[in-house]
Amino acid sequence: MLLRCLACVLLLLSLAAEPTGASRRSPNIVVIMADDLEAGTLAHFPQITRHLVRQGMSFDRFFTADSWCCPSRSSILRSQYVHSHGVWTNTAPEGGFERFNGLGLERSTIGTWMQDAGYRTAYMGKYLNHYPGPMPETYVPPGWDTWHVPVRGLYNEYGYRLNSDGRPVEYGWGEHDHLADVLAGKASDFIAADGRPFFLFLAPVAPHLPANPPVRHAEAFTEATAPRPPSFNQEDVSKEPAWLRDRPPLSQSEMDRADQLYRTRLRAMLGVDDLVGSVMDALAKTGRLRDTYVFFTSDNGFHLGTHRLAQGKTTPFEEAIRVPLVVRGPGVPAGASAGELSATVDLAPTIAELGGARVPSFAEGRSMTPLLRGGRPAGWRENVLVEFARPANRRSAAQTPVPGYRAVRTRRHLYVAYETGEEQLYDLRKDPYELHNLAACAKPGLLKDLRARLDAMRSCSGAACRVADTLTPG
Repeated sequence: MLLRCLACVLLLLSLAAEPTGASRRSPNIVVIMADDLEAGTLAHFPQITRHLVRQGMSFDRFFTADSWCCPSRSSILRSQYVHSHGVWTNTAPEGGFERFNGLGLERSTIGTWMQDAGYRTAYMGKYLNHYPGPMPETYVPPGWDTWHVPVRGLYNEYGYRLNSDGRPVEYGWGEHDHLADVLAGKASDFIAADGRPFFLFLAPVAPHLPANPPVRHAEAFTEATAPRPPSFNQEDVSKEPAWLRDRPPLSQSEMDRADQLYRTRLRAMLGVDDLVGSVMDALAKTGRLRDTYVFFTSDNGFHLGTHRLAQGKTTPFEEAIRVPLVVRGPGVPAGASAGELSATVDLAPTIAELGGARVPSFAEGRSMTPLLRGGRPAGWRENVLVEFARPANRRSAAQTPVPGYRAVRTRRHLYVAYETGEEQLYDLRKDPYELHNLAACAKPGLLKDLRARLDAMRSCSGAACRVADTLTPG
C-alpha cells in the first residue's frame, strides 16, 4: 500500500511539472508581412520559394481590406473592415497611428489575444504609419512582450532609430545596419530565447519606396523590366471614371521609370528574402520548425505602369488589392494552392484558432484553418469588401486623385461604387485585366445583385459580416 501511494505521489508530481496550456500544446506562429508587395512576384526570391511556396499553401485569391498601408494594417491587427475600426487613412485626423491609438484599438489586437492565450509575443519592423505620433519614442503598445520598431528614418532602412523594448537605439549606414538584417538577427534571438510557444510578427519595410536594398544586392536584376500585361499603359479609358480618364498615356520616360522602380523593389525584397532564410534557419536550429506555422503576405499591392499609373496604390484594381499569401506549417500540404476567396481580415482569426486564443466578438474575418488542411468548407466566403477614403488634407493638383470608394470582389466580378456616383464593373472571367468597364451596359439584375452584396458588406459589423460575405445572387 505504501509503495502504491508513493507511486501515485510521484505521478502527480510529474504531471504538475509538465508545462500546461499554450506552453505544452500550442504551435509557434510567425507572420512576415512585406510592405506594398503585389501578387505574382514570389518566384523571384529563392528563400521564399524554397521554404514557403514549395513547402506550404499559396492563396491565389487573397485580398486586402484597403489598398493603403495604415487602414490595411489596422484591419490585419483587429480583423475588422475599415468602416468598423475607423482608421480611414495614413494620417491624422482620419487615420494613422494617432487615430488607432486614440480610439483605444490597441487594447485588443492579435497581439493581446495571443498574449492572453499564454504566448510569448513580439512585433518587429514597421507598425502603423506615423508611429509613435504624440506618444514618447519609448512607447510599446499592449500585447507585445518584445518590441523592435523604428521611430525615425523608417523607410531609409539605414540611418534609423529603433525603439527596442522601450529603449531608443540608433543605427547607421554600415552593411550590418540594414533594417531587414537587423530584424533577422533579432527574430533569430527571439526564437531561441526560451522553449515557450511564441507569436512573432515581422514587418520589414521592403519593397516600399524608396526601396533601399542591402548593399550586397544593389546590382541584382539588372535586366528586369516591369511586367507588360494588357493593362499596362491601358489604351482605352473612355468608359472609366474621371480619375482614370483624366490620366494621359504614360510617356516613354514614365515607362522607363516604372522599369527602374521594378528593379529597385526586387533588389530591396532580396533583403526580405534573406530575412526569411534566417528565420527558417533559426527555427531549424532550435528544433522548432516542425511545430511552427509561417505566414508570408503583404499589406497591399502596387501599380507599376498598369492602368496608366506609373506607380502607386489605393485603387480597386487587382494590382492594388490582390496580395500574396503563403502558409506553411503542421498539416499544411506542401506545394498546394487554394482558390477560395479570402482576405486580410481572416489572418487574425486564423492565427488565433491555431494558437487557441479567444477571438473577440467584434472580429469580422473568418478562420482559414479548414483551407489550410486542404478542405473546401461549405458556406465559405463569396464576397470580399474593399474600402478607400481620400484624406481631406491631401488633394493632388497635378492629376485627379482616386476618389473614395467601396468595392465588392466576388469570384467572378469586381464592382466599385465611388463617392462621386461613378461605378465600375468588370467580368473577371472574360476580362481578367479589367479593361472593359461594364457598369453602363450590364444587365440590371446583375448590377442590382452586386449593389446588394456591397450594401450588406459595407454596413455589417461583427459576426454579421460572416453572413454578408456569403450572399450570392438572389
